[in-house]
Amino acid sequence: MGNFESINLFFQDESRYGLFTRNGKSVTAIGVKPICTFQQVFKSTWLSGAFSPITGDHFQLILPHCNADNFQVFLNNFTKEKPKELKIVVLDNGRFHKAKKLIIPENIVLVFLPPYSPELNPAEKMWAKYKRQFSNKFYKSLEDVEDFITDVVKNTTKKEVMSICGYSYVCLDKIWTI
Repeated sequence: MGNFESINLFFQDESRYGLFTRNGKSVTAIGVKPICTFQQVFKSTWLSGAFSPITGDHFQLILPHCNADNFQVFLNNFTKEKPKELKIVVLDNGRFHKAKKLIIPENIVLVFLPPYSPELNPAEKMWAKYKRQFSNKFYKSLEDVEDFITDVVKNTTKKEVMSICGYSYVCLDKIWTI
């Protein structure tokens, strides 16, 4: 497997962000429907991310599409983060995650969740947190959307990742000694 200085567990997933206004909950007076500026534009970008419930480390990359080529770009960049760390990456069974043309870097091992089980992927909870902040807002351009994503990612702390992604089945203290 190679000569690594450390091992870390990550959960990986992708989420779409676009110009179509995402409606969400809002605080209003009883009986008053929330109102926000709305647009129905179908341009979007993708945020691909990996989150470690063990150390709180996270790596996220904005990509134009969700396909094998962009997943390869994600892997190529993720491998450069702490290159002496073996990254065990748990992810869903997206077709592009298993594309034959993928070249998996030496310091990354892919482990696939059972089919149709997004509830087992803590990365989904990170997307829910980000989407709550994204809801009920009007973005004029994809650059505005990317600025939002950049701000949210920069403000995500390790402690937050550990808290949100620390599912009990993942954080078995007697197993992980990192």
